[in-house]
This record gives sequence, C-alpha cells and structure tokens, in this order.
Amino acid sequence: MDNLKVTLFTNEFPPNIYGGAGVHVDYLTRELSKLMNVDVRCFGDQDDHIENMEVKGYREWEMLKKASDDKFKKVLGPLTTDIAMVSDAISSDIVHCHTWYTFMAGFLAKMLYDIPLIVTIHSLEPLRPWKEEQLGRGYHLSTWMERTGVEAADKIIAVSNDSKKDIMKCYNVPEDKIEVIYNGIDLNQYKKTDSNMAREKYGIEGRYILFVGRISRQKGIIHLIDAVKYLPQDVKVVLCASSPDTREIKGEMEEKVKLYENIIWIDKMVSKEEVIELYSNADVFVCPSIYEPFGIINLEAMACNTPVVASATGGIKEVVVDGETGFLVEPGNSHELAEKINILLNDRNLAALFGANGRRRVEDMFSWESIARKTYDLYKNVIENYKK
Repeated sequence: MDNLKVTLFTNEFPPNIYGGAGVHVDYLTRELSKLMNVDVRCFGDQDDHIENMEVKGYREWEMLKKASDDKFKKVLGPLTTDIAMVSDAISSDIVHCHTWYTFMAGFLAKMLYDIPLIVTIHSLEPLRPWKEEQLGRGYHLSTWMERTGVEAADKIIAVSNDSKKDIMKCYNVPEDKIEVIYNGIDLNQYKKTDSNMAREKYGIEGRYILFVGRISRQKGIIHLIDAVKYLPQDVKVVLCASSPDTREIKGEMEEKVKLYENIIWIDKMVSKEEVIELYSNADVFVCPSIYEPFGIINLEAMACNTPVVASATGGIKEVVVDGETGFLVEPGNSHELAEKINILLNDRNLAALFGANGRRRVEDMFSWESIARKTYDLYKNVIENYKK
C-alpha cells in the first residue's frame, strides 16, 4: 500500500445514503483504502476507523435551526458544514470532493492548505432547473458553489463522456482538465438471486416492472406513472421511491398513484438485500430519468440479469446498449416508454437475452477495483505535477 493520503469530502456516506453519488463514494473509498490512506469527511455524526480509512461526520451550524426559510437552509446548511469540515487540520496529499454540497470545502482546503483539488461531477446544477422549485433563490447559491469548486479544481472527474461535454458547456474549463472515470458495481453483491422474501414482505404477486429512485422531476417518475395506462393491468408496477424533492411533487405523485390499482408504492429506502431481490425478480427495470449523468441503478439492474428500459439521456447511453441490454427511449415520452416495456413483457426470450447481455457488459466494463485504480493513478499524476 502507498503512503499517499486523500481527504475525501462527501455529503452521503454509510449509513446515510440516498442516491447514486453516495453509492459511488461508499464503494470507491473501500477500494481506494486498499491502495492508500483515506480520510473521509461527511455530513452526519459518523466516527469510525476501518482499516486504512478514517471516517468523521460533521453537522451544519446550530443557529440554522432558527432559519425562517427552509429552502435557504437547504443550501446554507451544506455551506456551514463545509466550513466545519476544513476547520479540522488536513494532512493529506490531495483532496477530492463529491457533489456541489462539498465543493466549498474542497475550495477552502485548497486555499488554506495549498494542496491539489479533485472534484467529481455526479450531476450539474445548471442542468437541473427544477431545483429552483426545491431551493428557491438558494438554487443560484448552489450553482455558484458548484462553479467555484469546478473552476478551482486541478482535475475534474466526469462519470461519462456525455457528462464531460455538459461540463464544458456549463463551465469555462479546458477539455484536458476533465478525466472520464465511470461509476462501478460490486459484482459479488449485485447478482441474480432466487430469494422471494422481499416480494412476500411487500405483497408483490405475479409479474412486475420496477422503478428505484428519488421522487424527483429529474428521475422522471411521473412520466412512468403516466405510462401505466398503456401497460397490462395484471402486471404490477413497483415503485421503490422516497425522499421527495418537494412536498408538491410528492403530492402530485400521491394523486396519480391513486388512479391505478396495479401500482405498489414502497415509500422508503429498502435494504440492499431487498433491492437486489427486487431487481432479480422484475420482468423489466425502468429508468425514465430526464437528466442522468450516469445512472448507477441501471448497472445494478443489469448485474442482476434484468433487462432495462431507460431514457436516452446523459451517461445512460454509455451504460445501456439499445437493442442489446435493453431499450432506450425519448426522455419524457410516456407512450414510447410503455411501448418498449410491453415488447419485453410479451417476449420473454428477448428479455432473458437482454438480461444475460447486461450482466456480461457489467462484468467487462464496470468493476470498482479498476475504477479505484484509475482514480488512484489520477491522484498520483496530479500530485506529481502540482506546483510545477
């Protein structure tokens, strides 16, 4: 193992994971700790030592509990947490930030400790205008925080080639400053299982299609619900959907779900074991996102031999191969979404072929071991060239 050390700033870290960025950080840090020393600073109250990895959680400024505007608090909270993160001394060779939530911590660490900064872009604030519904004017602050981190970074990691193009459109950074390193999957954990415990627990009988994700405009869940009227009514539509961006979108979803008796809504974060089982037994996994720089959930489904119908947007186009591991459809097009789902529901041989192809593709291209090695090599290169 190398004596190099990285301080990694992240909003999400076990047990507080609710999205793809958190999954990414969880697995990446485990593999990196086999190669080097890792100092994780995250949002929460974690305090742990795991072999070559130290984990410490930080909280937002206590006075924010009295804030009158919850939307502003959603941005000011991360800002104050970032300051807390860098108030503890940093002895690392490099810092690495994930998502805009921690980009100010990275920027401040670079300024205060004179060490190189890496940022990973899991999504881009300028391409998520619906967040103004969630954050109000705070959306302009989150965008500024993201821009500050991106423009100060010594290297930017994009999770797909499509995401790299988006970064260059949104921010004034040269192409050679951006490195593409895909998300990955734990192939030993995510694999097909014959267990039926989760199906029994949630009352899922017969054939079903599956959605997994946040209740967000970005994830396109409303478009999936609008497609249900075109699907066979004896096929269940299982929605593992929680953590709504706003009360408004949750209310909209509640009203739409009432229209269909074949929807089963699991309104909570299910365990990893349960979601693997749900992937494994689903006839089709559906990812109707409007915007998705990568879409790690598609990897998870493919690793469980499940065919995918997903939006042809962002990094999904580099994960799902249209006509080989699943189908790609126009984002927001509920009719086309239903049409492709129906093809797979009606042709079990094709669905099985897509599922097998998906597992093979994941094995060939998306192991966490190789992704951690690429990240480590990038660290070494940046450290060696810093201040030259």
